[in-house]
Amino acid sequence: MISSDAAAKVQSALPFWVSFLLIPAIWLAAYVGGWWVLILPVITWYLFSALDVAGGLNLENVDPDTDDEHLSLYILLTNLWVPVQFLTIFGLIYYVGQAAHLGTWEKIGLFFSVGVGTGTIGINYSHELMHQKNKRERFLADALLAMVLYSHFRSEHLLVHHRYVGTPRDPVTARYGEGFHRYFPRVLRQCWLSAFGAEKAMLARKDLPWTDFSNPFFKYWALQVGFLVLAVLLAGLTGLLLFIFQALIAIWQLELVNYVEHYGLTRKHLGDGKYEHVQPRHSWNAAHKASNWLLINLQRHSDHHYKPDRRFPLLQTYTEADAPQLPYGYPVMTMTAMYPRLWKKVMNPRVQRWREMYYPEITEWRAYNKALNPLPK
Repeated sequence: MISSDAAAKVQSALPFWVSFLLIPAIWLAAYVGGWWVLILPVITWYLFSALDVAGGLNLENVDPDTDDEHLSLYILLTNLWVPVQFLTIFGLIYYVGQAAHLGTWEKIGLFFSVGVGTGTIGINYSHELMHQKNKRERFLADALLAMVLYSHFRSEHLLVHHRYVGTPRDPVTARYGEGFHRYFPRVLRQCWLSAFGAEKAMLARKDLPWTDFSNPFFKYWALQVGFLVLAVLLAGLTGLLLFIFQALIAIWQLELVNYVEHYGLTRKHLGDGKYEHVQPRHSWNAAHKASNWLLINLQRHSDHHYKPDRRFPLLQTYTEADAPQLPYGYPVMTMTAMYPRLWKKVMNPRVQRWREMYYPEITEWRAYNKALNPLPK
């Protein structure tokens, strides 16, 4: 167990700041052009896959009772990323609009890289921020999500996903046997509807219509429109299209991760629309050191669902006895998910072993596979 004092040291927090190295990399790519414009996917997908192999696993846990006073460097990390991402996106939109040395395909490639960064890092950091209790950090989460036109993710994640994970009411839980290319369009549609429905239901409990200005969707729309207008002001139609393109890439990156995190893992139906409580075994865990630095411990997802209010440095990792383990970190697993046959070859046997280990009494899984069990109450 790592003590609170040890966790507070600069050398403990510094590895998690590795994401900031992506900023000079993308600006250098914009300046040089050519194939360098694809530098971010090369770094985040391939370099960190190699670093995971070299670095191995990190099985140490920080004292979960550590207070925020010991976590200032970690909190600064996620807070500082917001203005840095804002300046990077819109600075590059302006720069590309003036850059005669960049051809059309180089501009597209550059903003593919930007989308990989805003999806891999930006949305991940927004996820950390939205789980905090203070309004400032939640607003920063909203700002990051608006930069990728996916603001409703906060409502869906907090009001739907965490409450109903592993049940038929959660669109994000990937079903056993469901390939990513079927999953992706399904969640794009269902997540927006479930997020809006959850906010509408909360207002209805207060005898308010969905049109009441306390509905956060009005804030979501205002922020998104503001960023779209800014892109147009900086670089016209080119700026608008590049901004939308990077947002689509970021959303794709997010939903790839969502697909990996819960594939095939379901909570037991206890009858009459009741389900067992969420446990670490209902999320895939990965203890790979390098990718957890890049993703601020997102891969310790089993503990995140078990204790959602823990800040990222305090998330605990688990052994196979308590949570199912991914064979590789997210960089490898998300690339694998793009090839459904390979994905199923790697993951379906692991889901089968998980079922045998935790639910030997369940002999018929069709209702779980197809999300046909009763909706939770």
